[in-house]
Amino acid sequence: MNYKRSSHVLLLLVFFCLLPISVLAEEKKEESIYDKRMALYKKTEALTEIPWYYIAAVDQYERQIYKDIKDDQVISIRIPPELWFGPGNTSVDIKAIQIFGGIGKDGNGDKKADPNNGEDALLTMASFIQKYGYNEDDFKIALWNYYKRDLTVQTIKNTARVFKKYNGINLTDRDFPVAIKYNYSYRNTWGDRRGFGGNRIHEGTDIFADYGTPVHSTTYGVVELKGWNLYGGWRIGIRDIFNIYHYYAHLSGYQDGIEVGQIVKPGDVLGSVGSTGYGPPGTSGKFPPHLHYGMYKDNGYSEWSFDPYPYLKRWERMAKSKK
Repeated sequence: MNYKRSSHVLLLLVFFCLLPISVLAEEKKEESIYDKRMALYKKTEALTEIPWYYIAAVDQYERQIYKDIKDDQVISIRIPPELWFGPGNTSVDIKAIQIFGGIGKDGNGDKKADPNNGEDALLTMASFIQKYGYNEDDFKIALWNYYKRDLTVQTIKNTARVFKKYNGINLTDRDFPVAIKYNYSYRNTWGDRRGFGGNRIHEGTDIFADYGTPVHSTTYGVVELKGWNLYGGWRIGIRDIFNIYHYYAHLSGYQDGIEVGQIVKPGDVLGSVGSTGYGPPGTSGKFPPHLHYGMYKDNGYSEWSFDPYPYLKRWERMAKSKK
C-alpha cells in the first residue's frame, strides 16, 4: 500500500516538474519565430534601405489573407508567378527571370530566385517598393500599384506605423474591452435578431455595464473611424495588425485626445459605456447602457463579421491574470 502511494506521489512530482518545461519550450518556440522574422527583415533593410517595419507590415498582412499559412512559417509573402518569373517563364534562374522581365530576386545568395524561399520573397518585395522611394508617401504609392486596393494600402501602412512605434513585431498582448474592476455582465449574443432599421442579425457581443464605465482598446492598432452612427450612436473603430476591425458602439463619449489615425495599445481608454444610438446624433436612453463590441475580418478582397465571444472570454482571463 505504501509502495503504491509513493509511486503515485513520484508520478505527480514528475508531471509537475515537466509541465513548466513544456510551457517554457512553447514560449521559446513562439519567441524564436519572431526573432527569425525580425532578423530577416533587418537583413533585407540592410540590402535595400527600405525600413524593416515596411517589409514586416507587408509580410504581416499577407500572413492573414492566406488560409494555408502554417504557424511555423517564417515568411508569408506570395508574389504572383507571372510577376515573379515574367510571362512565359518558369525558371528560377536569375538571368532567365531578367530576360523575361520578372521581378524575382536572389535573397540568400544561391543564384536562384525561388518564390518559395522567404529571403528571396522579402528581397523581391523590398526591391519592388524601392523603385518608388523610401518615405511613407512612396510606400503608399508602391502598395497601391501592387495591391490596387485602398483598404489594403491603409491597413499595411498603419501596421508599419505600429511596428515602428513599438519597435517590434511580437505584439500579442490583449485586454478586455470594459474595465474589469467595474461591474459588468455579458453572454453570447452573436446572431440574435435586431428589429431597429429592419430585420438584421446582431453582429457582436453586448457587454452591459453602468454609464461611464471605461472602455479599453483590446489590441494594438490604429483608430480608423470615430463619430456618430444611426445604429451604433457614438462609436469608434480600430484596425489591428491582424487585419481585424474592432467596433465599439453606444459610447457615452470619447476619451480626450482620441482621434482618427491615432495608434493605440491594449488597455488604452477609448471612451465610456453609454446608451447612444437608434436615432439622430445625440439620441440616448432607448436601451440599457452597454458596449456593443464587434469584430470584422478582412481577407484582402472582402470583410465580414465573426463571433467575438470566444475572444472576449480569453481576453477577460488575460486581464484578470494581470491584477
